[in-house]
Amino acid sequence: MNFELIGRNAELSLLDRLWSSDQAQFLILYGRRRVGKTTLLTHWLKTNNNRGFYWVAEPTSSRAQLRSFSQALYNFANPAVPAPDDFSYASWQQAWEQAAQLAANERLVIFIDEFTYLLEVEPGFAAIMQNLWDHHLKQTQIFLALSGSHMGMMKREFLSYQAPLYGRATAQIYLQPLPYGVMQQYFSDFTPEERVHLYAIFGGIPAYWERINRRKSLAQNIKEMLLTPNNLMQAEPRLLLHDFISEPHNYISILEAIARGARTPKEIEVYTGLSNVHVPKYLSVLNTAGFVERRVSVFDDPGSRSGRHHVTDPYLRFYYRFISTRQEQLVMGIQEQAYREIERSMVDFVGANTWEELCRQWVLMGGLRDGGVPFMVDRCGSAWNTSAQVDVVGFNRAERRLLLGECKWMALPLERKVIVDLIEKADKIIPKNCHWNVEFVVFSRSGWAASALNYAEELNQNLPGGENWSASVIRLLSLSELDRDMAAWSQAPQD
Repeated sequence: MNFELIGRNAELSLLDRLWSSDQAQFLILYGRRRVGKTTLLTHWLKTNNNRGFYWVAEPTSSRAQLRSFSQALYNFANPAVPAPDDFSYASWQQAWEQAAQLAANERLVIFIDEFTYLLEVEPGFAAIMQNLWDHHLKQTQIFLALSGSHMGMMKREFLSYQAPLYGRATAQIYLQPLPYGVMQQYFSDFTPEERVHLYAIFGGIPAYWERINRRKSLAQNIKEMLLTPNNLMQAEPRLLLHDFISEPHNYISILEAIARGARTPKEIEVYTGLSNVHVPKYLSVLNTAGFVERRVSVFDDPGSRSGRHHVTDPYLRFYYRFISTRQEQLVMGIQEQAYREIERSMVDFVGANTWEELCRQWVLMGGLRDGGVPFMVDRCGSAWNTSAQVDVVGFNRAERRLLLGECKWMALPLERKVIVDLIEKADKIIPKNCHWNVEFVVFSRSGWAASALNYAEELNQNLPGGENWSASVIRLLSLSELDRDMAAWSQAPQD
C-alpha cells in the first residue's frame, strides 16, 4: 500500500498548478529521510504522464554525476537512439543549455532527487544553477524541481538569505510526516490505543509504516522490527544525524538525556557530563535540524528562561529512550526481556509525550469544526509556572477565548478528582491582563467513571468562574472520540 500519498492532496494540487502555469517554475522540495518525497514526485509524473523525466543524484564523483544526468537528458530527447555508455556533455552548463532548448516552446518537467549529493561533490554547483536559471532557464517553459533529504544543506543553499539560489524558487514544499488521523483508515485492524502506540514509536513516516505487518500484533511488530539483531531500523538514528553532523557522539548523549527526561541545560549537563559551555551549542544544532525543540509556556515570551527541551522526532525519541542502551540484549537475542522492559514503561512514555501532542493537535485541528473547538486557536501548547502546569492550552487572544485541557493516559476510567484538579489550576495559570471565556477539556485514554460523568454534568448546569474568567463548558473527551475526530478531519480538511 502506498502510504506516502496518504494525506498528500495539497502537495499534488500544487504540482498540478505549477505544471499548468505558462511561466518557468522552480520548486524546492525538502523534508527528513523516508517522508515520501521521491514517491510524491514520481507518482505525480507517472499519473499525469507529463512531458519530462526524473533523475536521482548518487553519492559519486562530479564527473560521474554529469555523465549520468547527460545520458538521462539525451535519452529523453532521443528515445529511439539510446546514448552510448560513455556519453556526457562537456559541462553542466552545456547540459542545462540543452535542457533549456527542449523547454523553449513546450512544457518540460525535470525532477532531480537527492540534489544535495551534487552540492557535496561540486561546491560551486548552486552558483552554476543560479546563473543558468537567471540567463537561460527562467525564459523557458521548464518546470524544475530539486529535492533533497539533507535538510541542513537544503536550507543553507536555498532558504538562507546568503545562498546563491535564494529567491529563485517559485514554490517550495516542506514535506511533513503524515498526520495521526490517517492511521485509522490504513491500520483499521489495530485498536485506537494500538494506533497511538504505533504513532508514538514510528510517527508519521511512510517508509516506517510500510514495514508494519498489519496481520501481526503490536507486540510482534515491535519485537520483529526493533528488537532483532541487525534490523533495518537500527541504522536510522545515525543516518538522520549524519545529514547534519559528522561526529555524533555528544549529540547522541544529549538526545538520550532528553529522551529520558532531562529538560533543561543543567539537567542535560548532569546526565551527559558535558560542559555547560558546549551543551547550548549542541542543543542549537539539534534545534536547527528539527530533532529537538525548546518549548516555553504558551503565555511566556520565546526567550523565557523556563524553557524545556523535547525530542520532536517520535522514532528518535523512542529509540534513545528504549533501544540505544539495550544493544547487548539485542545482540544476544534477549528479545523477551527487552520487550518486557519497554512494555512496563510504555504507558508513562506515551502519556508524557505522544498523548499530550495528539491532544494539542486535536485542539489545533478542531477550530470551528463540528464537535471540535468553537473558536479558531491562535496558539496551542502547554503552560506552567511555579504554582501549576496545564497539559493543553489553546487560546484566541483577540476573542479572549481559552481552552484548558488535561491529558491522562491511564488504564482505568478517570474519576471526578481529575476535573476538580484542572478547574483549580485555572486561577493559578490564566493571565490576569483581561477576562477570559474558558472551555475545559479532559482527555482520557480509558473513558470515565460515573463520578466524573455526574460531576461534569453538574458543572455544566452551574458553570464555574474565577476572578478574571468564566467557564463556557466542561467537556470529557475519550481516546475513541479523539481518534474518530482526527480521522474525519484529516480526510476532509477545513477550507
